[in-house]
Amino acid sequence: MAPSSSPRPVAGAVVAGVLAVAAALCLPGATAQLCEEYYHRTCPNAYDIVKQVLMNAHRSDPRIFASLIRLHFHDCFVQGCDGSLLLDSVPGMPSEKTSPPNNGSARGFPVVDDVKAALEKACPGVVSCADILALAAEISVELSGGPRWGVLLGRLDGKTSDFNGSLNLPAPRDNLTVLQGKFRALNLNDVDLVALSGGHTFGRVQCQFVTDRLYNFSGTNRPDPTLDPAYRAFLSQRCPRNGNASALNDLDPTTPDTFDKNYYTNIEVNRGFLNSDQELKSSPQAQGTTAPIVDRFASSQDAFFQSFAQSMINMGNLKPLTDPSKGEVRINCRKVNGS
Repeated sequence: MAPSSSPRPVAGAVVAGVLAVAAALCLPGATAQLCEEYYHRTCPNAYDIVKQVLMNAHRSDPRIFASLIRLHFHDCFVQGCDGSLLLDSVPGMPSEKTSPPNNGSARGFPVVDDVKAALEKACPGVVSCADILALAAEISVELSGGPRWGVLLGRLDGKTSDFNGSLNLPAPRDNLTVLQGKFRALNLNDVDLVALSGGHTFGRVQCQFVTDRLYNFSGTNRPDPTLDPAYRAFLSQRCPRNGNASALNDLDPTTPDTFDKNYYTNIEVNRGFLNSDQELKSSPQAQGTTAPIVDRFASSQDAFFQSFAQSMINMGNLKPLTDPSKGEVRINCRKVNGS
């Protein structure tokens, strides 16, 4: 159908009405769906403020971009994207930060504090900590060479931390069936699983998460047979038996600080660092499910970038808290207001 050069008055009125409703739903304080324009009036420079703080942090910490996207992931997978991961422990409410999946590995909290301080100076009491994590994740990917996407905003911060819920986060030693179950429980599909796992295309990981694959896979006292022998020899030098379990290694040995498709090309040749990574390609259950997606992303960075951006939006929509009677905009991301 050819486009009309001038819309009919009725159509124009309908469009105007839709836009007016959308604008109303995006107003701060309204219970609504998320939208990109949420802070356009109340904090128009929010994106640029977050970006500047992250760029400053990266000068002294090249790992920070990968760390910040992981914070967003671990926040959203536990009771939704509500900033609960950022809360410190208080009597009767242990922090998600202290649970085994996060303790000693989740990092970047001081940078989130710096972002919050800068936003509070510019727009007091406006931008939520949950939205800071969403913005920081997108900016971190973009600054590392990855895709951009329109970040949906308008989340409020929750008032509770769910320590027990964080125990069920996707884990480095999970097999494919377990990973698929954890994603499906949140209405995320196999494309989301494979695309979001691509966040491992940059960042570092501790030796403790690969030593079983090197020396005692599944209790066999033998290496993981899916691990490329040359890569296994390299990792054995980096992570010797009974060595420093906290020693850091590149998740992607080819381009460790660049957001690209090399995570998938590594998996294609059995050079996935974590068991959960290699399972996406090598598990018998992967054939016909996740393996073809790995193949597609390994052959096309555009396909990966497009799916990753959409999957980040999908993840960011996990149970967003928008009801002012249940959430708030924290002044300090580490504690509930008034505490």
